[in-house]
Amino acid sequence: MLKGIRRSSSWRSQAIPRSVSILVRTVTGPYRGHSSYMTSNPAKVRQLSDRATKGAEMYTLWRRRTRDSDDGDTASHEVGTLPDGAGRAECQVVDPVGLPLQALVTLQSPAGHTVAQGGTDAYGLFSAAVPSGNYDLSVVCDGFQPHRALVQVVPGLRSSAGVIALAVDPLPSTPEPGHWDIDPSHTAIRFIANHIGLAEIHGRFKRFSGSVWIDERMRDSQVDVCIEADSIDTGTHKRDDHLRSRDFLNAAAHPYLIFSGGNFVHRGGSHWDVTGLLEMRGVAHTMKLDVTYLGLGTGMRGEARAACKAVAELERDDFTLTWQKILPQGIAAIGTTIRIELDIQVVRAGLLEAPAALT
Repeated sequence: MLKGIRRSSSWRSQAIPRSVSILVRTVTGPYRGHSSYMTSNPAKVRQLSDRATKGAEMYTLWRRRTRDSDDGDTASHEVGTLPDGAGRAECQVVDPVGLPLQALVTLQSPAGHTVAQGGTDAYGLFSAAVPSGNYDLSVVCDGFQPHRALVQVVPGLRSSAGVIALAVDPLPSTPEPGHWDIDPSHTAIRFIANHIGLAEIHGRFKRFSGSVWIDERMRDSQVDVCIEADSIDTGTHKRDDHLRSRDFLNAAAHPYLIFSGGNFVHRGGSHWDVTGLLEMRGVAHTMKLDVTYLGLGTGMRGEARAACKAVAELERDDFTLTWQKILPQGIAAIGTTIRIELDIQVVRAGLLEAPAALT
């Protein structure tokens, strides 16, 4: 695997020059052809040696698990101790250029029962001990097209589906450039807070408005949302009045929560990051939304709609929401973070219908 470095028991004890040049090149395995050239001091040389050793170990593991199965066909090899009648199903998942992916792998029996499920490791490897038999192996990964393969597991042997290269999933169609309004009747703004370290309190805001400007270049799009602070609703009047008070939102002095975001960054598949400023109780702080784009659709009146889900986590201290009560056991009554969950639908500006007519 590695040219230019020879590992031996006496290598480390040899004198190392003040400055050396080393070429490291992968000549086989999943990273064949990759190389780097380095001039370094002795400490760096030792560090490079350690990396080379780890790389060799990684390749040995990869090759042992995928030997003779590079063509994608299932191959079986002897394996160590397993339960009676069990074998091991394995695969490695990579992207189109051969880099490992962290994907979800599922093994199902012919009857459709899930026998094993788990994520690949940092090297894209998956392995599970299962009863012998034929299995449907499926692989899913955000931003890539799903893949299915058949694996025949033989007792006492390792059965590999080989190296599975996932194809990139086409980018979902985004809304047409222009001004879109958030539809309050088909949008929800919810929050979740931890209570006494044991359970959760759920709430929502009932009154809000907002708009989205879709730019020709999606990255430069903009979203603006205005939430009425006194519309908070947790289902308990006494608690809601406390949340409106100066201890929390201070709705009398700061009647609105305002979010203004831009910088739409595509992370792959249907996932985006949207970063902006949230202003609450007169304090503005950066907030990043983890957005799942759900695509385009057509409403009841034939109008174009787009939808997404988003989540974020806020630190209460960032907005001076510092009210707290400590229980006798030393447990805080309210958690330090708040989880935000959004379900959003938008329509073209000017197409929102009257609330009484909504369905």
